[in-house]
Amino acid sequence: MEYIVLLIALVAIIWSADTLVAGAVDIARRYKVSNFVIGAVIVGIGTSCPELFVSSLGALRGQVDVAIGNVVGSNIFNVLLILGLTALIMPVEAPRDNRRFELPFCIGVSVVLTLLAFNFFDGTAVNIGRIDGLVLLALFVAFMYISFLRDRRNGTSGEEVQSVESGKKVNMWLAVAKVVVGLALLITSCHFFVESAISIAKQWGVSEAFISITLIACGTSLPELAASVAAALKKNTQLALGNIIGSNIFNITFILGVSSQISPLSGGGITLVDYAVMIVASVAPLLLVYKGRLTRVAGAVMLAMFVAYNAYLISNL
Repeated sequence: MEYIVLLIALVAIIWSADTLVAGAVDIARRYKVSNFVIGAVIVGIGTSCPELFVSSLGALRGQVDVAIGNVVGSNIFNVLLILGLTALIMPVEAPRDNRRFELPFCIGVSVVLTLLAFNFFDGTAVNIGRIDGLVLLALFVAFMYISFLRDRRNGTSGEEVQSVESGKKVNMWLAVAKVVVGLALLITSCHFFVESAISIAKQWGVSEAFISITLIACGTSLPELAASVAAALKKNTQLALGNIIGSNIFNITFILGVSSQISPLSGGGITLVDYAVMIVASVAPLLLVYKGRLTRVAGAVMLAMFVAYNAYLISNL
């Protein structure tokens, strides 16, 4: 029965996240926001809503390995699998402006999270307390402010915005309805997804840390996968890159920031290796850029890294 509930909840998560993102993108288009910012802020935050609810629910129930492992696993999954697969389908544009701010910012918050989690590497505990959470939330506010400031300074054209989904007139009432309905269903479906995933983990005799960094992380990252692949097929790779980078920044700064205010997080089951892979994954897109884009070769390299990491996890069960 748990497997049926898990499958239904997963389908509901994907549909509700897609509905939420569609409404959010329509609202963003109405106010003429650029493709990358739509991807990084609007779509990125929208597709990260499953991670937000799963991690917050884990914190509320004292399942702190779920809260932290979901974010760490999702960030690895987002870059190595989703961005890798997207680059295989269509080489991803990575303009110099994004390589100078968004990508380094993503690397920076990954490093900050690791330092906070390990109390600056003194080795005494793995903990994200309320003060640490406030630091992460401050970084989220800074990212949002700088992103919109830079977007306004660079001057977004209406034509660039229309290229996200060409031409149709925005019905604001319908857009708001999509956001409300998508959000409500997302909360409900994530509740059942977490319940069934934890139950299955216990049946298998697998730790909550492992199940959160694999099954739950992959499941809650499926909206990012759908959004990025769809953007690549439409040749809108700027939105795809923005979606992944924005989601990862949002996961660390806002989701763990909020979760730690609900309950201090102690992710003892998440090892330094997992944090290190998350940092390497955040650095990979910057290192693999060739002539301003992530090529199919870069995509293949990231996918190989994802396979290697999961082989490591399975070998250490």
